[in-house]
Amino acid sequence: MSLQKTIVNLLLKLPDPILVSMAGGKPVVRDGRTLDARFQFIAHSVTKRGPQPELTKEFARQGTEILTMLFGGPLEPGVSCQDRTLELEGRSIPARSYRPSNQNPLAPLLVFYHFGGGVVGSLETCHALCSILAKTIGCPVLSVDYRLAPEHPWPAGLNDAIDSYLWARDHAQEFGAPAGVAAVGGDSMGGNFSAIIAQEMQRRELPQPFLQLLIYPATTILETEGSMQTCADAYPLTADIMAWFMANYLPNSDLGPNLGEDLRVSPALAPSLAGLAPAIVITAGHDPLRDQGKAYAEALEAADVKVHFQCYDSLAHGFTAYTGGVPAADRACRELAAVAARAYRAMGG
Repeated sequence: MSLQKTIVNLLLKLPDPILVSMAGGKPVVRDGRTLDARFQFIAHSVTKRGPQPELTKEFARQGTEILTMLFGGPLEPGVSCQDRTLELEGRSIPARSYRPSNQNPLAPLLVFYHFGGGVVGSLETCHALCSILAKTIGCPVLSVDYRLAPEHPWPAGLNDAIDSYLWARDHAQEFGAPAGVAAVGGDSMGGNFSAIIAQEMQRRELPQPFLQLLIYPATTILETEGSMQTCADAYPLTADIMAWFMANYLPNSDLGPNLGEDLRVSPALAPSLAGLAPAIVITAGHDPLRDQGKAYAEALEAADVKVHFQCYDSLAHGFTAYTGGVPAADRACRELAAVAARAYRAMGG
């Protein structure tokens, strides 16, 4: 794999025009947004092989781990990490903590949840990003490896996310952070979990998270228009793959025909977002989830929630896992981490 990574990285250093010429001959443009040349090359390299094997959880998980090894970045210098186990009620789940050498003792712990549609992903898929967040913000980060479907269908993974957030808030001092408070963040399904956690704390009449960091979040499974159509064939998340994720995450009708309307699946359907924690919402231009992320940011703002919104037009869904191969993805991760750092400082963290 190290040889493959070396070869891939050498190819990705080629000038943009050469990469585009090797990947179809002309830039990929969706909704007026031009895809980054390196993402285009990667997408072309993956899809040009013709019909792919039937999508199974094993194939999808293996593919995700391979892509992470090929394109993921290293641990950020000045950040230490430690694997640990969270003891929650009736179960134990893996986690990984990140502590920066420049840690601010006033900065709350950030609890982070990885992407993967509730079916794939691991602590490795967000490893580089979590270290960038820790170093840039100056806060400890706790990455949570929640249970995955279909072995553990909804709401198992979500319950792990909620319970691990409550655990982290109560044990924040173990990470050198202020007691009784924590921020939440995640990408894609992790963003879904983070948005739901903020709403769930409100429903339980508990304090809000310090901050919501929602990176290309899935906020409703009912959306079929807009970018769900124009980016339906985008790499790496297509509309068909999204449907496959949901078929595994929400696997049977016994859960109810209207499950998509449950606020613990589609937080965008909440009748009111007033009183929720300040939010940072990040989207990608070549992503079926782009429009629903923007709509959720607009709904938060309309509810007088402080929001920072930004769309990285040239990037695709999952860009946080490509910091080692796509410079634009690395820059975006550092920029969104800097936005979070400013939000922390503005709120006294």
